[in-house]
Amino acid sequence: MAERTSTGLLTMMLEPTPAVAMTLPAEVREKLAELELELSEGDITQKGYEKKRGKLLAPYIPQIQGVDPSLQIDNRIQASSQAILPGSKHNKSRAANTRDERFRSDLHTEAVQAALAKYKERKMPMPSKRRSVLVQSSVEACTPPDTSSASEDEGSLRRQGRLATSTPYQGHGHPAVEHWFNRVIQGSSTSSSASSTSSHPGGRSVTTTNTSAHAALNANAAATALADLMAHTQLDNHSAPPDVTGLSERSSFHGERPQVASVRGVSRSYNHHTSVMETADGVPVNSRVSNKIQQLLNTLKRPKRPPLREFFVDDFEELLDVQQPDPNQPKPEGQQMSPLEGEPLGVVTNWPPSLPAALQRWGTTQPKSPCLTALDNAGKPVYTLTYGKLWTRSQKLAYTLLNKLSTRNEPLLMPGDRVALVFPNSDPVMFMVAFYGCLLAELVPVPIEVPLTRKDAGSQQIGFLLGSCGVTLALTTDACQKGLPKAQTGEVATFKGWPRLLWFVTDGKHVVKPPKDWHPPIREASNDIAYIEYKTSKEGSTMGIAVSHAAMLAHCHALTQACGYTEAETITNVLDFKRESGLWHGVLTSVMNRMHVISIPYSLMKVNPLSWIQKVHTYKARVAVVKSRDMHWSLLAQRDQRDISLSSLRMLIVADGANPWSISSCDAFLNVFQARGLRPEVICPCASSSEAMTVAIRRPPEMGVPPPGKAVLSMGGLSHSVIRVDTEEKLSVLTVQDVGQVMPAALVCVVRVEGTPYLCQTDEVGEICVSSGSTGVAYYGLPGMTKNIFETIPVTSSGVPVSDRPFTRTSLLGFVGPDSLVFIVGKMDGLMVVSGRRHNADDVVATALAVEPMKFVYRGRIAVFSVSVLHDERIVVVAEQRPDASEEDSFQWMSRVLQAIDSIHQVGVYCLALVPANTLPKAPLGGIHISETKQRFLEGALHPCNVLMCPHTCVTNLPKPRQKQPEVGPASMIVGNLVAGKRIAQACGRDVAQLEDNDQARKFLYIQDVLQWRAQATPDHPLFLVLNAKGTVASTASCLQLHKRAERVAAALMGRLNTGDHVALVYPPGIDLIATFYGCLYAGCVPVTVRPPHPQNLATTLPTVKMIVEVSKSVCILTTQAIMKLLKSKEAAAAVDIKSWPTVLDTDDLPRKKSPQMYKPPTPEMLAYLDFSVSTTGILAGVKMSHAATSALCRSIKLQCELYPSRQIAICLDPYCGLGFALWCLCSVYSGHQSILVPPLELESNASLWLAAVSQYKVRVTFCSYSVMEMCTKGLGSQTEALRLRNVNLSCVRTCMVVAEERPRIALTQSFSKIFKDLGLSPRAVSTTFGCRVNVAICLQPNRLGKLVEQGTAGPDPTTVYVDMRALRHDRVRLVERGSPHSLPLMESGKILPGVKVIIANTETKGPLGDSHLGEIWVSSPHNATGYYTVYGEEALHADHFNTKLSFGDTQTVWARTGYLGFLRRTELTDASGERHDALYVVGSLDETLELRGMRYHPIDIETSVIRSHKSIAECAVFTWTNLLVVVVELEGSEQEALDLVALVTNVVLEEHYLIVGVVVVVDPGVIPINSRGEKQRMHLRDGFLADQLDPIYVAYNM
Repeated sequence: MAERTSTGLLTMMLEPTPAVAMTLPAEVREKLAELELELSEGDITQKGYEKKRGKLLAPYIPQIQGVDPSLQIDNRIQASSQAILPGSKHNKSRAANTRDERFRSDLHTEAVQAALAKYKERKMPMPSKRRSVLVQSSVEACTPPDTSSASEDEGSLRRQGRLATSTPYQGHGHPAVEHWFNRVIQGSSTSSSASSTSSHPGGRSVTTTNTSAHAALNANAAATALADLMAHTQLDNHSAPPDVTGLSERSSFHGERPQVASVRGVSRSYNHHTSVMETADGVPVNSRVSNKIQQLLNTLKRPKRPPLREFFVDDFEELLDVQQPDPNQPKPEGQQMSPLEGEPLGVVTNWPPSLPAALQRWGTTQPKSPCLTALDNAGKPVYTLTYGKLWTRSQKLAYTLLNKLSTRNEPLLMPGDRVALVFPNSDPVMFMVAFYGCLLAELVPVPIEVPLTRKDAGSQQIGFLLGSCGVTLALTTDACQKGLPKAQTGEVATFKGWPRLLWFVTDGKHVVKPPKDWHPPIREASNDIAYIEYKTSKEGSTMGIAVSHAAMLAHCHALTQACGYTEAETITNVLDFKRESGLWHGVLTSVMNRMHVISIPYSLMKVNPLSWIQKVHTYKARVAVVKSRDMHWSLLAQRDQRDISLSSLRMLIVADGANPWSISSCDAFLNVFQARGLRPEVICPCASSSEAMTVAIRRPPEMGVPPPGKAVLSMGGLSHSVIRVDTEEKLSVLTVQDVGQVMPAALVCVVRVEGTPYLCQTDEVGEICVSSGSTGVAYYGLPGMTKNIFETIPVTSSGVPVSDRPFTRTSLLGFVGPDSLVFIVGKMDGLMVVSGRRHNADDVVATALAVEPMKFVYRGRIAVFSVSVLHDERIVVVAEQRPDASEEDSFQWMSRVLQAIDSIHQVGVYCLALVPANTLPKAPLGGIHISETKQRFLEGALHPCNVLMCPHTCVTNLPKPRQKQPEVGPASMIVGNLVAGKRIAQACGRDVAQLEDNDQARKFLYIQDVLQWRAQATPDHPLFLVLNAKGTVASTASCLQLHKRAERVAAALMGRLNTGDHVALVYPPGIDLIATFYGCLYAGCVPVTVRPPHPQNLATTLPTVKMIVEVSKSVCILTTQAIMKLLKSKEAAAAVDIKSWPTVLDTDDLPRKKSPQMYKPPTPEMLAYLDFSVSTTGILAGVKMSHAATSALCRSIKLQCELYPSRQIAICLDPYCGLGFALWCLCSVYSGHQSILVPPLELESNASLWLAAVSQYKVRVTFCSYSVMEMCTKGLGSQTEALRLRNVNLSCVRTCMVVAEERPRIALTQSFSKIFKDLGLSPRAVSTTFGCRVNVAICLQPNRLGKLVEQGTAGPDPTTVYVDMRALRHDRVRLVERGSPHSLPLMESGKILPGVKVIIANTETKGPLGDSHLGEIWVSSPHNATGYYTVYGEEALHADHFNTKLSFGDTQTVWARTGYLGFLRRTELTDASGERHDALYVVGSLDETLELRGMRYHPIDIETSVIRSHKSIAECAVFTWTNLLVVVVELEGSEQEALDLVALVTNVVLEEHYLIVGVVVVVDPGVIPINSRGEKQRMHLRDGFLADQLDPIYVAYNM
């Protein structure tokens, strides 16, 4: 079998390289084919084949000096040959790092290498990583060969993984090429038949194994050596990519957080000379990032496995693909298996009635006989415990425990109580005394590991076990007790999750000699519990397996018979003596038979892996109990030992014979040690589990048993639980050895793993179940689980029980082969069921290790487990990388592993993570603690140094992309105001005409006239009051003062400018800004308010100022002296061209001149001012506000908020655009109320400024932005007590309105209300507003508690509804209950202003929609803006934004399109006029939505999920790039957490949104740009990412 397999591999491997093959003459090719045939028929030896083939090819291969042509081919494909002569240098260099290999099957290595050879090395984007995140990296790691490079700034830091050279490893010469490819490690050969073994002097066998490697290996292949795995991937986007680039010709602008703004579509990288490439949809892009994304796209375009047809319905309409069984998959065809019976237990005369009785017998009749020899770390025997000593010391301990420990005169322990045994692995003697002491005292020992720290992996679970067993006392040694972590009091610390324990030292002075008349009770073995063995389950929970006295005795009896133990034999034990085989053979059965145990501690094995073999030799041991690991380690060290003989061994028990790598360890061990007297037949693998104890063991040769069996099984078959001996698919095979026969007196059967335990067919893999008197009896204290595991009743296919006695499930997966031999192929704990196929974690580990194991993985430490994401298991591989591994090594290795697992197991790996050496949680004996590793992975606490996620390959069960259904079209019936049977979704505020408003201001059409009128009527009435950071009044203005200051500005302008000129006002928030605004109106100029540049951040804020000035065509800039200096400074010159500024005037010291006369606009439709703002998509949009719209806006706000001169309102908003500008500059003048102005910037130095002002002035109505609210929540959350002591009281606030152009942020408003409830803030006070570019104020929630009900002003409370997020993606609104899955809370955006009408229209057909349907919000009102003011004058583009009509229904009204999606819902509430209240819900901006898989996603929903996924994610923003979803997260924590986020982000987006994340970018806090309203500017972020300007900590490209 193996012979055939390896020749198959060799033929594949020795293909001539393509370059050679093409140039070979036909006759040579013919001869080669003949040769191959001869080889495959077996007519020619491998050596002969190579020689002849070498001769044939010699003329066509460039000669290498002095190398035999036949070797040369091997050199070319790097099959590292293993025929190394004893003195070769290579030999020595290998010895140094060989320990790390773990258990490797060469057959497996060959298979893996052959599988890899099938893949062409394709390009795959390598993740970019900031230098500080790197683990120790080697020098040459500085420039990974990432040919996707674009040149960076000259002199910029060369960043690992970000900067590339075109020729990798310059100056390293040719060997560097080899550095990239399979450095195949040869260890031992897997089976003697597959290797040609010849003996050399010195008894060493030399094995030559050819390993396949890449066929095409030429020097420049290395440049593209990043393996590009996924042979079967493709993005599930069928439609053409939507234009997510937003390349409309609008200018863009940049907000608060630093970044350079640019006119959209023009490259923003001023100083980057980058290669420009076109993306999938033809958009030119710069930078390396886009090149990587392009590689990623190319990778993903490959065809996937065949599409899946069937669906199951998840909740309702989201159809998740369900994997249909492949009709061609193998099915079991054998008979039903019949239970297998072990031979009967022989009757032994004078067999002791119980284990304590045996101890008593040997302790009194053979007291000098050695029982146990303990060794120190140098391998010297430190102490030999005799049977006499064991008997007397156990008695002393038993007496002391029962009689000398008391609490309040009650004995502390009663027979049957549980006691913890905490002994280190280096002290078997004390353990044995304690164990037998407990048995003699009839106490139940619970052996556990020594806790080393307060936070050991799995320690909490051990505590849970101790608690559930009711343990109050722990026995330990003096030395161990001293080493335990201590509390301040000097007592042993209480470990996390542990019960309170008393610690008793068993070798201390407290152990007393029993009086002469005291004898321990020696009873017959009963069904009482003898001891409890702990076991950790796959999920990490720890169970205690209770073993009765009878079972313990029966198991010793069965083992004695199966192993043929005789009295006084010597046995070496390498295993942990506290549990499983180490305990059964080395502590229990040994005493039964008066054997002498040489116990080899793990610490000695670490220092000297040969120690156990030396001890077998020294003590002429007959039996050794080991694991494959111990055989493997000793192999790697055997070279130094000449004079060892293993001829005394009659049994070498391999306790983990059930592992996939045990067979190769056994074979390799035999290959080497056969020459030292080891007989092949003494190797006895066995299978056991904690629950069932020993299940099967290969008998020693003298028992006349059938010869050992070996099966080469098809992995594909196994994944369907079917046994198929290797078919033609030679790569994916698993070679397993038998684990011998069933134990004596046991009945064994194999049952189906899931569901009812039906018997399996003979060619089917199932779980092995055992019924015998020698298994565990229960999980202590867990009756439910006990019933499932220890009391299973297997049934035949007709449902008849197999036997009347219950069976114990062993958690071993296997089958019964020929000769009634038991074969194990895996364990339940390692079972991963992916899309209906079963894979064994150990097999996957073996495959990963076969990929250059020694080269890369630190000590073979790999963990494989599955996590459940989106209704299926996904495979995760975590490996420790060697400290000296470079970035490319790791990436190379990762891509290889993915290919190998894909080829051999036909399953995709979801996530591959590399962690630094020695950082995975360790199991007690140095292995990996898998469940803890999985836990850390899911919590984001693994801290990997490299991650590769492949969701595109693995996730094949996403819902089908949505096909859009035609909605109600113009042809449908409209009856009255119903559309398709539903009320048309439209609503309006109160009618302005009907509202009696006796205010004088209404008489004025122009706002500037109102100011003049107020200056005469109420000259001293205070209008404005500005606060500084200390909370003191910085400046004030009455009606007259404001008018006077405005006149001065007008006088200064009138001489210089023409009417209608545009003037940019660049002022900090304050009265200057307001005065100059009115000055411009007085002079007939059109003001444009602009945020001043930030002096510390000119480079990013000044270009924005410049752009607004240019785009608005301002002919003059008015500003303060300080800012004027700044605009013309040297620093400014570095950012913009300062020569091209228009005239700059400072208005600090204007002469007190009165302008000749005021300008009177001819019509109210004339332009009053321009309002420039950056939309969240990063587009700079200026809108035109006419005089009529300005007055109408003020009037609406005045009516809605009941503003009149006696009122005071506080405003904490930026005064430059939108509603913030209107409230700051216009409303006070119009309504006459006093405005307390709090510049938001001042909150950065004094977070409580705004709230303190509200409290001090007892303000009833206040306005703020989300960023202000967030500052208060984050900055003052813990200080409410301090604020209360400063008498801050918010009970005066009736309404606190958040000014926003987005969906209300419920979580923020709620936490704000909650935090400040302590300061008297009413829970109903906080509400939201909604405005947008076409109409800055559509909704404002008014003061709801007003007494003016008769005027119809008090509106209902804002209502919150829960909608189904999945329906929303399909543009549908489906209301659900709070807390139901996928629910999303939406809060209404406030009451619609007087004079405003709103309708919901279909985005495509432009027809009206029904109530509760999602569509675009359209608005009609006298204060709509009149149009965009753009530098390009592309009015046509935006005409429909401002004047559009419905395609059917009411086709007369002119509407403006807001660009926001939302819906109207008629509520049960009525307002004062008795009308039903229509609530408007804003869902999000249409420009921002992501069209993915035919569905519409709102970035905020994905971002909310992502932020929730890990505590260190401070902020998140998502955008798409050529159909890939890019997620940017800000990491608020140490950089080592950066890579933890990649998997968590991918998981949560898959689970909650059914989307695959393409790129995860981890950045520093504050990188995501935000505008003045606190909205994320995702498009700016995207531009920054593509231009490589984000300086990310890590960028992961998901495959």
